Amino acid sequence: MAKNKTAYVCNECGQDFPRWQGQCSACNEWNTITEVRLGAISPGRGSKFAGYAGAGPSAVQTLDQIDLNELPRIASYFGELDRVLGGGIVPGSAILIGGHPGAGKSTLLLQTLCQLAEVMPALYVTGEESLQQVAMRAHRLGLPTTRLRMLSETSVEQICEIALQELPKVIVIDSIQVMHMSDVQSSPGSVSQVRESASFLTRFAKQHGIAVIMVGHVTKDGSLAGPKVLEHCIDCSVMFEGDSDSRYRTLRSHKNRFGAINELGVFAMTERGLKEVANPSAIFLSRGDEAASGSLVMVVWEGTRPLLVELQVLVDDSALANPRRVAVGMDANRLAMLLAVMHRHGGLQMSDQDVFVNVVGGVKVSETSADLTLLLAMVSSFRGEILPSELVAFGEVGLSGEIRPVPNGQERLIEAAKHGFKRAIVPKANVPKKFPPGMQVIGVTKLSEALEAI
Repeated sequence: MAKNKTAYVCNECGQDFPRWQGQCSACNEWNTITEVRLGAISPGRGSKFAGYAGAGPSAVQTLDQIDLNELPRIASYFGELDRVLGGGIVPGSAILIGGHPGAGKSTLLLQTLCQLAEVMPALYVTGEESLQQVAMRAHRLGLPTTRLRMLSETSVEQICEIALQELPKVIVIDSIQVMHMSDVQSSPGSVSQVRESASFLTRFAKQHGIAVIMVGHVTKDGSLAGPKVLEHCIDCSVMFEGDSDSRYRTLRSHKNRFGAINELGVFAMTERGLKEVANPSAIFLSRGDEAASGSLVMVVWEGTRPLLVELQVLVDDSALANPRRVAVGMDANRLAMLLAVMHRHGGLQMSDQDVFVNVVGGVKVSETSADLTLLLAMVSSFRGEILPSELVAFGEVGLSGEIRPVPNGQERLIEAAKHGFKRAIVPKANVPKKFPPGMQVIGVTKLSEALEAI
């Protein structure tokens, strides 16, 4: 006899509980746990989860019996998108693209599928917009519209049935939050609907070798909306970010089973849609005409390529009992740690100074190679001395004042030399045997040596 299955799920983080409680023990939010009825479950119904990873009948194999022939990737219209995905779209993969409203997720996918439809069958499923709205956007952007197949549907079962008839190579689901399944007794957008819909689409993608790209919304704190299991079942999760006052958008990979994570792709929003930026360093190096103190260029490593970014620091007298420490684009805790290192091993005390740090261009720097650049820019602003415009620096700073090496040091120097930089202050272990033409590389091992070099 069939029985109803009930679960208690947190609407914020997606954590499951056996019974209701007032506070979620996972995310510590109050009154976010709701009762979810998953529908009638019969004893023999567990077979619907068979073949989740795309396999047929269960069979045990040894590693040497597994076929290692890699499927050819599907090259998209954008090289930057292929870079973030690890070289292109993998057939049978499930990809989740998230971002704030208005960032350009639908525009990016519409441009991609209109171009892919010229060489292979593709299906664009819209659940939030009408077909007329999507067609108007395509005509406004000047995209080819004769080959792309369109569908306005929110039922996951119906979408998969139509896809088996159309047999596309790539399907776009815009968006996963409005999709629903008939056997889940909750409204679209709820935790259970999003989870079950994404799981069903992932199984469908792997069993039939069709790449499924799902669009996901983000919450107020910038994380993907829906349960965490949504990020676990998919193969690739990327975030499409961009400020409303900037024409540039960044596409960053957070999870990728087929490529490197933390890969970065840069796009520019124009009247004709998104255009990829082949040289992102030129954007983030748009320095002012007049040189100012506290400004220095660093070389960070984003995924598989170096990126030159300008770092600005302002040190000023504080009128507060507790001076402010503000970091935009960097970790504020690391700023406080480097201030203590500067006091102990650099001989400069800034306990009565306000320190403001900004990474130009809206880039978020998380690696430790920016430590040396931050300290040198801090000293420049504190002393009011202007650093040379052709100077670049990178390196990790330890608590004892030592300068530690960072990965890919030679590739960073080559990238800096391409953009006309003549001097570089780097860890001594990162000094290459053969310098880039026309560049002077200064290797340092201690913070005191780096301060003398400027």
